[in-house]
Amino acid sequence: MPRIELMSWERARQLASPIRFQVFVREQRVPAEIELDDMDAPSLHAIAFENEKAIGTGRLLPDGHIGRMAILKEWRRRGIGAAILKALIDAAERRGDREIALSAQLHAVEFYRTHGFEPVGDVYEEAGIPHQAMVRALA
Repeated sequence: MPRIELMSWERARQLASPIRFQVFVREQRVPAEIELDDMDAPSLHAIAFENEKAIGTGRLLPDGHIGRMAILKEWRRRGIGAAILKALIDAAERRGDREIALSAQLHAVEFYRTHGFEPVGDVYEEAGIPHQAMVRALA
């Protein structure tokens, strides 16, 4: 199982950026100019490592949103996304968040359901990709 580390953007940037650009910009054709944003700096970032190589990432925004979940293609379907998500949920609980939310790409809705998230509202487009808002209450 990979090692998950939580860190600031200052430390995460050089590790997370290449993963996010590979997954979102190259694979999914998200415009490069919107991939990195002003919410990176205030967010908590999770990085998954396998043999000291960064293979996945996600972030927890100050308002309790989880986003920018990305796993390198060759590492998908091995539980890495679940490990990153758990680390971010645990961090939100530790800081006292009462609810967490995310914007799931439609193909990932069932993944998030298995982790306690429920759909809210209608499907919408973000960066040309259909998404579903989802929420989960915390203890």
